[in-house]
Amino acid sequence: MTPTITARELTTALFDENELAIVDARDNESYSRGHLLWAANMRAADAKSAAPILLPRRSTRVVVMDNGGDEADNLRGILASDGWTNVSILEGGINSWRDAGYELYSGVSVPSKLFGELVERQYGTPRVSATELHQWMEQKRPLTILDSRTEREFHQMSIPTARSCPGGELVHRAFDLVDEEATIVVNCAGRTRSILGTESLIRAGIPSRVVALENGTMGWELADLTLDHGEANFAPTPTPSGRKRASLAATQVAERFNVRRINRATINQWGTDEDRTLYLFDVRTPHEYEKGHLLDFRNAPGGQLVQNTDEYAITRGARLVLADDDLTRSTMTASWLLEMGWETYVLDEGVNEGPLEVDTNDLPLDTPQVVVPHDPDTADSILGTESLVRAGMPAARQAMQDYLHWEVGLVDQYDRDDLARFTSTGWA
Repeated sequence: MTPTITARELTTALFDENELAIVDARDNESYSRGHLLWAANMRAADAKSAAPILLPRRSTRVVVMDNGGDEADNLRGILASDGWTNVSILEGGINSWRDAGYELYSGVSVPSKLFGELVERQYGTPRVSATELHQWMEQKRPLTILDSRTEREFHQMSIPTARSCPGGELVHRAFDLVDEEATIVVNCAGRTRSILGTESLIRAGIPSRVVALENGTMGWELADLTLDHGEANFAPTPTPSGRKRASLAATQVAERFNVRRINRATINQWGTDEDRTLYLFDVRTPHEYEKGHLLDFRNAPGGQLVQNTDEYAITRGARLVLADDDLTRSTMTASWLLEMGWETYVLDEGVNEGPLEVDTNDLPLDTPQVVVPHDPDTADSILGTESLVRAGMPAARQAMQDYLHWEVGLVDQYDRDDLARFTSTGWA
């Protein structure tokens, strides 16, 4: 008989002391139309490759669901046949969750995007509109514009004069770019990465004014301003002096947010723990990772890990260990994950202690709904296509406006969701 769990029982499981992974087995489009806040997306067709990475402990308590189809049964069957021993199906699917009076969330990467909005509310993130930034440019004000998206996204489209500096790299590289007379403007495609990037620089004590570009490249397009395309103006790797200043800043952040360091012996011990899941992440750039990384560490560039937590670590209650070469990027990333409620540590030996491997140890690229889901906050999205907006396509403009309204509106949905309990800090 197939094990099942009711919506009421699942609410209890959300807050007990045991690990829990909630997995929505539908296709990404169906998932994005409405799902549980903490549910990650994994189709049965991708389980063979994705499950060992996303659900590394076979005895983890897993709840799978669909919306009245057979996706959950298929996924559970695959997991059970491949050795997962504690998998149940949500009785009545997501309809039972909604009928019990609980919230369903649309979109993807919702926990991270919601967290970004909560960060802005908590810290009062300073921001500038696209129109005002454009005025600053025309006034020749000293500006340093840092794009916190991936290099690929930046190359596709960017704010004029911006430099690419992906979110996890901001503190690591920004001290070499600081001009105390210049205002630093952090942008992404929409909101999340610019908010978190701005606050990262502020908490690191950058000696410049720092603001987020409100609504990112979408806001720039909606203001009928022109984006650049094909740029390759990337922030350079830090100088010894810049690295030293960033390391000192990260040390102070670690003290403020109680970022704890562990050694490899502790990782080895945790790796044999049959009651806890362990995720190991190398938060450096993909290029650095490919040149050599520690055994069993998956690449998760810091900004992307915080932006897409439900694509990397889907077992609530798991341990996360982050690694880089000088502890700056891992510490800054850990400070955010701790605020999100993840039990997170930094490897104090760095990635240069070996032994190293050079294979990617990552999910195959033919599982886009897990690795790179369709998302208006990515460069691949038709919603962010400048040519459509500037050509007068009202559907593209409306889609971007709708997306930004949705993202801002996540806070209101969170406020009425008694089950959200987002962080362990108590401020959200």
